[in-house]
Amino acid sequence: MKRQRSKSPLRLTRDAEKLISLSTGLAASGSRAEDRYWEAAIATLAGKLIASGNDAAVEAALEHTFKSNINAHDVLIEQVESEAETATVERDGAQWEMLLLAIPLVAWSKYSVPSGPVERELMDSILPHLHGHVLSSVARARISPYLYSIDQMPREFSSVRKMTVKLGEAAVSDTSPKFDFARLPDTASLLADSRFLLAAVAVQPGQPMFRWQETEEHTTRAECLERWIEQCRPNLARLLPGCAFETLLPDAYFVNCREADRRIRPYAIRAGVAFLENTLKTSASQLRAIIAGVGEERVDEYRIAIMRRGHDEVVHGIVWPLFGREDDDLPPAPVQEVEAVLRDCKVGEIKKLTGLFAPEFCEDCGAPLFADAEGEMAHPELPEEAETAVTHYH
Repeated sequence: MKRQRSKSPLRLTRDAEKLISLSTGLAASGSRAEDRYWEAAIATLAGKLIASGNDAAVEAALEHTFKSNINAHDVLIEQVESEAETATVERDGAQWEMLLLAIPLVAWSKYSVPSGPVERELMDSILPHLHGHVLSSVARARISPYLYSIDQMPREFSSVRKMTVKLGEAAVSDTSPKFDFARLPDTASLLADSRFLLAAVAVQPGQPMFRWQETEEHTTRAECLERWIEQCRPNLARLLPGCAFETLLPDAYFVNCREADRRIRPYAIRAGVAFLENTLKTSASQLRAIIAGVGEERVDEYRIAIMRRGHDEVVHGIVWPLFGREDDDLPPAPVQEVEAVLRDCKVGEIKKLTGLFAPEFCEDCGAPLFADAEGEMAHPELPEEAETAVTHYH
């Protein structure tokens, strides 16, 4: 899940300044002994801020370190995410450690990728596979009965923590938590998108959470993924009728959100090209792609404008976001990955624009704008004769 950077600096409160100081100390640490001191201090402060809903102080510290000390930012985001996706509670005299899991499904289709509530019977068929192929023999788990799009996922650190505790307590007590799904935002109709099941796993201190942690099992992550795909895929397929999809190994919330974001990028291009071939009644060889690097101070994403060869109008746009320290100076260069996928789709002409383009959006609908062959930012518009509706599978 790519975090959006604020254009205007967030106010640095005393708590934000303290987080900056602690993360700077951790980034400069020269030993594990010193690391543990800084990590404990960050965990205490960040945990308090997240539990109280004070996301602003955390975001301000992250924003400041991102611009001033990227090493401090990296260690701070790792600590903050850990505090959000974990919790420790006491129930009936016993302590339980909880972790929020994301179960990603990277899907693409000629139809709109579905989302929404999941029937109890289907959810009950997935949970045993989670226990059987991913979680340790002593772990307890509960899955939220909803197939989430990225726009419906908890985004603030405090909301992630609330979801962790809610599902975690349900796992410990073997109850069904209540959710108000009617308040979730609508999902955009996209041809390629990530969907998620959210679950919490709970164990007592010192116990393993995952099957690959159980030393007597001698099971690897790769083996767990293979079994998860082989055994659970038919159940997961019922969540995504009319879609091809890739499933990832269930794992911690933030790391799997980012991995799903990475995995969906090539499928977004493939689905977009296939959509245009069908909608415009043409072939990929008659399409032209214009790639532009977009960002404030460096390339944060590539925006790919698609047009018909011999025409100047942008008919479709695809965003390829960059994550972490992806950089064109380091192989493989992201722009080369973009070009490779377009070539594999047999797009007839590919052009990479030089320079850095500002991230412009439509003032009316908020959609991103894409650079045409002349470098002018344009709103994608299908020709009037095209069949534009993205249909649902029935």
